[in-house]
Amino acid sequence: MGVTTESSLQAIERALAHLADPEIPVVSLSELGILREVRAGGDGVPEVVITPTYSGCPAMGQIEDDIVATLREAGLPGRVVTQLSPAWTTDWMSEVAKDKLRAYGIAPPQCGSAAATGNSVLQFSRHATRPVDVPCPLCGSRNTTQTAPFGSTACKALYRCLHCLEPFDYFKPY
Repeated sequence: MGVTTESSLQAIERALAHLADPEIPVVSLSELGILREVRAGGDGVPEVVITPTYSGCPAMGQIEDDIVATLREAGLPGRVVTQLSPAWTTDWMSEVAKDKLRAYGIAPPQCGSAAATGNSVLQFSRHATRPVDVPCPLCGSRNTTQTAPFGSTACKALYRCLHCLEPFDYFKPY
């Protein structure tokens, strides 16, 4: 096989920079932190490393197909590698992604994972399922309530604003 150069890796990164998430088309895979890395494979073929937002995410097949199609259209070599460890966390979301989610009507995560704080142990209590204080992405009111633990996808919860009365998804922190 060929030798992967730094310029070929950069060309792949540029080609994929704006590739949208199939479930939230206003946010790129890079901004969500799903697109983890572009690296040289051991056999010289570039590898695009992706990590699902949660185990069993149904969008991963579409994401892989979109990456392959984008590389093919750009005439670039490469293959997709799914990496499960470390597990994806909302800490990998860029601030731009959070702003885009809010503008799209999805409340971004209100906190990060325990990993970001340096804690190595997650603690659960009987209060662990208590809904968090989530501001409405439409009017900004904090007078909201969770109506279902899952929204349009498993990584989101369904909320309703008690001020403007609109329902909205909340991207749950992981």
